[in-house]
Amino acid sequence: MSENLPPLPTLRVFEAAARHLNFTRAGEELGMTQAAVSYHIKLLEERLGATLFVRHGRKIELTDTANTLAPALSGAFRTIANAFKTAKSNVGSTLAISALPTVSTQWLARRLGAFQVSHPELAVRLEMSTALVDFDNEDIDVGIRVGMGEYPGLVSHLLFRAEYAPMLSPALAASIGGVKTPADLLKLPFVSEDELWNSQWLELVGLPCPEVVRGLNVNFGSQYLDAAAAISGAGIAMLTPALYREELKDGRLIQPFDIVGVDPVSYWLVYPHARRTLPKIRAFRDWLLAEAESLQNQTI
Repeated sequence: MSENLPPLPTLRVFEAAARHLNFTRAGEELGMTQAAVSYHIKLLEERLGATLFVRHGRKIELTDTANTLAPALSGAFRTIANAFKTAKSNVGSTLAISALPTVSTQWLARRLGAFQVSHPELAVRLEMSTALVDFDNEDIDVGIRVGMGEYPGLVSHLLFRAEYAPMLSPALAASIGGVKTPADLLKLPFVSEDELWNSQWLELVGLPCPEVVRGLNVNFGSQYLDAAAAISGAGIAMLTPALYREELKDGRLIQPFDIVGVDPVSYWLVYPHARRTLPKIRAFRDWLLAEAESLQNQTI
């Protein structure tokens, strides 16, 4: 089969030139001159017996032959890169995790020490991010995200549901003589006044939601920051109880009512299907799912 293939460097040059539609930029990517790129393209055209690029002024365009060849080569090089990354991960000693900030700070970071004790051969790197991971181009092994669990090309495992309930500091509750009924909450400010969970929870307990929930005129955009504001006594925050067990247990926060709202989305562990058998991913998956199950069974 190798007798029918042009030299791999020539194919790599063509793939870069076709992607950039610019010989100079292709050369910069590959660390070669524009003349060298042109030489490789000429070799490939002679091998094929067909023209690959046509010029229109300062621009170049792909011919029909090139349009057929370029996507196949890009996919092939991507497959090779993924295979190499997977092979490298097999012998690598680092597990790279990308997780949402709130999950990272309130749950995962507090428990990763136990995982490393049971797996001393692995170093763990935790990155906090709200962006979806591009597993093909980022040095990340697994991710923890919130959504519906449908991620094309990825394996997803349910960790826990995105539930929410109002929480506040004991001092703030005491400032109005205690929070005895859900209606008492409307006497106090909410940390993020336009948070959708506010109105949904009030409706859940049968309270007509006012047009504007009394708030701080600020939206932190993160449960972690909302919780910090609530602990400081700034207002009521709608938080996921499973993530604030410790704060509730030590009295920094109180959850006046057992009624919780359930968001349609949930928290998920995700990773590429092609890497599902890697020992380090299997080890982390099994450990994390056990931790998630334990979290659901805990009581305050």
